[in-house]
Amino acid sequence: MQSMEVIGVYPQGLEEEGAKELQSLGAKSVRPFNRTVAFQADLSCFYRLHLQARLPFRFLREIARFQCNGPESLYKSVQSAFDWERWLHPSMSFRVDVTGTSHGLTHTHFTALQVKNALVDLQRSLWLKRSDIKLVDPDLCLHLHLSRSGAVLSLDGSSRSLHRRGYRAAMGLAPLKENLAAGLIQKTGWDGTFPLVDPLCGSGTLLIEAVSCFLSLPAGLKRSFLFEAWPDFDQNLWEEEKNRAKSKISLEKQIPAVIGCEQEPDIARQAKTNVAAAGLEKFITIQNTHFSEIVLPEKPGFIVCNPPYGKRIGANEDLKFLYQELGNFIKTNASGWQFWLLNGNRELSREIGMKSSLRFAISNGGIDCRWLKYLVN
Repeated sequence: MQSMEVIGVYPQGLEEEGAKELQSLGAKSVRPFNRTVAFQADLSCFYRLHLQARLPFRFLREIARFQCNGPESLYKSVQSAFDWERWLHPSMSFRVDVTGTSHGLTHTHFTALQVKNALVDLQRSLWLKRSDIKLVDPDLCLHLHLSRSGAVLSLDGSSRSLHRRGYRAAMGLAPLKENLAAGLIQKTGWDGTFPLVDPLCGSGTLLIEAVSCFLSLPAGLKRSFLFEAWPDFDQNLWEEEKNRAKSKISLEKQIPAVIGCEQEPDIARQAKTNVAAAGLEKFITIQNTHFSEIVLPEKPGFIVCNPPYGKRIGANEDLKFLYQELGNFIKTNASGWQFWLLNGNRELSREIGMKSSLRFAISNGGIDCRWLKYLVN
């Protein structure tokens, strides 16, 4: 089966984990870069990745490369770059996303307009009518990346980010994206054989992603994708990959205690709603209480949390006491445990009163964060 060039887009800091996941799912020639991972895949693998990969935001299938020296060059190159008569009928809507710049094309909105104009003008010449532009849920989503080496035109396999699993209608004030949560859990090395506790669980995302991965629940099984309407879509291959993904689900696995704690009643209810939507009520317990009331399991395990940084919600002075309380609770009650903290405020992390043994740089919604590991004595 013919191989295609694909780019996976990832949270900054999860490129290496993304590359490992791609390789485990059958991708070839995997090359991690900043926020992206390039690789090769056939159609079966492309479908499999959309169903099972937990870490990417999106997958971009390359359809053309060309030199681009300005607006006119872009216009002509786009029109001749692909079999648009087959792939973009006027009855279909489309969207153009742009990243990067090149000579004469320094504003992404203007560049996107040039691509749009090239395509609708071509459509008018063929059919005397044109497609509508639809920013949300279009029939075809195009992505153009510009750089000094030229232009790369791609098709996005999904109009919406792949981090959306479908279980999280209810969210807290500063929600952690599902793919980032999955990547953070992977970095801890938690494998489902030790207890897992989140003392500040918010909407429950870290715990839901951890258990979903352990049970091999496919990240994309509950959603649809744009490639299902592409001219080269293979229904038989798609059904094979869906059946393969379903066959890996292991809901009968034994799992130690997984506990989330949230003091705010409304947010605790949101977390319970999300856990139920993910089908994980029998695996994850959400307690509506202050974390100081948690009774940790006797067997040491992993504590993970994403407390506020004072960037979106809360203020530094208000949060210092929270971090001090959290540090005291960990030091008093969690001897032998691993404690992992996502922090975007160095001053606040000092209030924990412990020295981290490992740290990873992570971008959380544009906030420069550190995923900190503490070994509790």
